Amino acid sequence: MAGDSQDRELGMNREITRRDFLNGVSVAIGSCILGSDAFLLEALEFGDSTPEKDPGYYPPALTGMRGSYDATYTYAHSLRDGTFWDKAGKPVSTGESYDLVVVGGGISGLSAAYFYREHAGPSARMLIVDNHDDFGGHAKRNEFTATNRLLLSYGGTQSIESPGEYSRVAKAVLADLGIDTSRFYKAYDRQLYRQLGTAAFFDRETFGQDRVVLGMNSLPWPEFLAKTPLSDVARADIARVYAEKADYLPDMSREQKKAKLSKISYADYLTTYCKVSPEALPFFQTFPHDLFGVGIDAVSAYACYENYDDYHSFTYPGFAGLNLEPPEKEEPYIFHFPDGNASIARLIVRALIPGSIPGHTMDDVVTARADYSRLDNVASRIRIRLNSTVVKVHQDGGHASAEPVHVQYVRGGKLQSVEAKYCVLACYNQMIPYLCPELPEKQKEALHYGVKVPLVYSHVAIRNWRPFQELGIHQIVAPGGYHTYTALDFPVSLGQYQFPSNSAYPMVLFMLRTPCKPGLPARDQYKAGRMELIATPYSTFERNIRDQLGRMLGSAGFDPGRDIAAITVNRWAHGYAYEYNSLWDPDWPPNRRPCVLGRQPFGRITIANSDADARAYTDAAIDQAYRAVQEIVKMA
Repeated sequence: MAGDSQDRELGMNREITRRDFLNGVSVAIGSCILGSDAFLLEALEFGDSTPEKDPGYYPPALTGMRGSYDATYTYAHSLRDGTFWDKAGKPVSTGESYDLVVVGGGISGLSAAYFYREHAGPSARMLIVDNHDDFGGHAKRNEFTATNRLLLSYGGTQSIESPGEYSRVAKAVLADLGIDTSRFYKAYDRQLYRQLGTAAFFDRETFGQDRVVLGMNSLPWPEFLAKTPLSDVARADIARVYAEKADYLPDMSREQKKAKLSKISYADYLTTYCKVSPEALPFFQTFPHDLFGVGIDAVSAYACYENYDDYHSFTYPGFAGLNLEPPEKEEPYIFHFPDGNASIARLIVRALIPGSIPGHTMDDVVTARADYSRLDNVASRIRIRLNSTVVKVHQDGGHASAEPVHVQYVRGGKLQSVEAKYCVLACYNQMIPYLCPELPEKQKEALHYGVKVPLVYSHVAIRNWRPFQELGIHQIVAPGGYHTYTALDFPVSLGQYQFPSNSAYPMVLFMLRTPCKPGLPARDQYKAGRMELIATPYSTFERNIRDQLGRMLGSAGFDPGRDIAAITVNRWAHGYAYEYNSLWDPDWPPNRRPCVLGRQPFGRITIANSDADARAYTDAAIDQAYRAVQEIVKMA
């Protein structure tokens, strides 16, 4: 059959695709064994032989569906839908008592434990509980082996963005962990791709034909656009709006322009004020996807003006003649470990649990192999319990009492509970009202307000990157593609890890997808996109990845059936923290923003995570962890 034949050509029959979750490791909690009923997991009792103790347990090396794989949200969705407690039964106490339990093992949760130990001292007993099979939250580590070469990449959080702008607290954490950000000026090779440019891929489904056009941003716009399948009208308007320095908002002051641009979408600005034909909008539509998770229909024109592309793959035209204040100059986008901010999470874990990750420096952590068997050790004062979904956090005697906090979680199909003097909720905000139904209704409403941004970071290990070298490119913008951006990975060599700088070496490709729904308000687009992601199987992602890479790079000899060594799809149905959007959100006073109202302490329970700051950045996660622990300190 034609479909089967095409799949074989794409390499869909290759063995790597069958390593979806397990990859030979005895972690019996993948979605391939989950049905609609979460309690099918009851057959998978971990008992004393926890999966993390297995010598082969090593989540960073798993390929296939990562990020929000099914087992991470099955119980949470049952809790949301009101069906969990119908079958859960009574929790069994583990008999454990802690000074602090942290719900969520991402950077914010790990930082909360770090700050609490600073306050309480080394004798403090802490438990960090996380529903994933690895720590780090969105700061996940992806490892590949291709032609006997170790390749590292990031499953989520990419970089330490603008570390000079970090708070005193966040800077101190990086310094205490041994991270010297000035090292990246040498570790990040800013010369490697200097002779390689940007291409645009126009797909036949959106633009009528497949065409890869080289020279985006380097050729004069008329010359570049002449090679595209866009209409004559679209070409002329795009070239004009890039070239001319017209004031499209005459007779307005600078402040009036800023206010106007903040309340109109970039799409509206292009068509209504710059007089760009709607035929040209598909070229620009996906430009904001990486940063905002939606297209130009749902992002303000001023937000586009203020936020240039970190990858330098495109620029937003139409602002040159407005005489606005230039956007604040940011530090270069180079502060990047080979595994992204997973190294920050690993350094915190190393500091909390000695012996869990060997080494002592920011260099040696890069290639160190974490020992997961040490994370939940009965002899340790600080423990990290993975594969455990928290379903209830409750304080006896009400929120004003001095009674302990009880934390209930499901692990291996068993409902268990521990108690603690205090609890920090470092999970995402939308989940908290289900965990703590006793919260005031106004606080629950505020916690529900922010809808996390769904996105996909797909990483593809290829056997060499000669096709990119032959085409003279290092990145491809695909305005209508399933993945809208593809690039060679960040060129960072640190410690014993050497980036594959020779095109004959294997390489990791980064591919971005944000499943938004143009035409809806941003928060509704995020909800719809999340539902799409959860419903999309790994095979669909793989087929689209192979197909798109073949169509974009085939002219340079790339064969997806031959040249792809492994694929990891980091699916984040709940990705970036929601950042307020001037098109859709009210202009609240700072102390009335939903993130501020939602993060208020409730008895001995406090709330951290980047959601609590409505900023999707690592420093926000650290700062909010510090605030949450300081609230506990004031209670003591």
